[in-house]
Amino acid sequence: MLFTHRGLSGPAVLQVSSYWREAEPISLDLLPDVADAAPLLRAAKRARPRAEPRTALAEYLPQRLAGALAERHLPPRVMAEIADRDLARLGALLKAWRPVPSGTEGYAKAEVTAGGVDTAALSQRTMAARDVPGLFVIGEAVDVTGWLGGYNFQWAWSSGWVAGEAV
Repeated sequence: MLFTHRGLSGPAVLQVSSYWREAEPISLDLLPDVADAAPLLRAAKRARPRAEPRTALAEYLPQRLAGALAERHLPPRVMAEIADRDLARLGALLKAWRPVPSGTEGYAKAEVTAGGVDTAALSQRTMAARDVPGLFVIGEAVDVTGWLGGYNFQWAWSSGWVAGEAV
């Protein structure tokens, strides 16, 4: 996941965007390699009691993100003076951050789109439309959406090849 001047981006966010619906939150795990972030934060409190929260968080997160989260979600005290319940709340947030995106960059910047002609309306052997003789539908014009990483290209090439062979 990338934090850019325009918002969130990167492969994880692009993948989520295939399923996101306007005005709905998304759920992001900011520490995917950590099962429970609260014990991690309590351990940081014991190991460096005089550290500022942003400094302790920066051991696990990018520095600017750590600073923003500490400022917004923890009292302005050193780690030793922060209640474990506050650390537990922040730990829960780190494992399930739920921002509500304000929008997308639109089709001009889209990597993959969702929707299209239902596969039930097409022959799986030829990609021909069942109800419109001579019409073949391939690639992203069909309601098939794969994971990022080449799957959608493979679908476009494969469905195109099948249709081309049928024609």
